[in-house]
Amino acid sequence: MAERELLTTAQTARRLGISTRTLVRYAERGYVTPEMTLPSGHRRWILEDVRRQLRELQPPDE
Repeated sequence: MAERELLTTAQTARRLGISTRTLVRYAERGYVTPEMTLPSGHRRWILEDVRRQLRELQPPDE
């Protein structure tokens, strides 16, 4: 897989081990931002960007 490959919501969720609905909910709440949103409303993601965004949401270990 190319490092900057655009993935569908379903592909991204599967690789993260979460449901598609959870990823959509995270996006709706502003926790993560897709690389692009198509005119149809479908989102496209870069896996490493989403992983980084999710890591940044978690407080650092103490």
